[in-house]
Amino acid sequence: MPLVRISYTEGKPAGAAKALSIAVQDALMACFDVVADDCFQVITAHPAGLENGPGLVGPEQFLGIDHTADLVIVQITCADGRTLDQKKALYAAIAVNIAATTDIRADDVIINLVESPRENWSFGNGV
Repeated sequence: MPLVRISYTEGKPAGAAKALSIAVQDALMACFDVVADDCFQVITAHPAGLENGPGLVGPEQFLGIDHTADLVIVQITCADGRTLDQKKALYAAIAVNIAATTDIRADDVIINLVESPRENWSFGNGV
């Protein structure tokens, strides 16, 4: 049960949140063998920068990659146990899927994977 948080800059066309949701879920299904109905996501739009209060912040360049104000941050918390190759495939698939279905560049997709032992999860009813 991955828990996905997707933060993106506001002002995107209608349907952007849904496109981001589908892009990430499709990558999880393809690379992590997640089933279709295992979809738990928190998706939020934020102002770019800090000029108008809290917002989405990132550098114009980091590790040789140029970023724009259209930054998207995807944080996935999941049970541990995936291989390095699965993780690399997931990162690539998310970036490609987002770039293919939105006006967001793959360079602007930041991904953070947080692994947690299965005993740290409850799937409902406190179980």
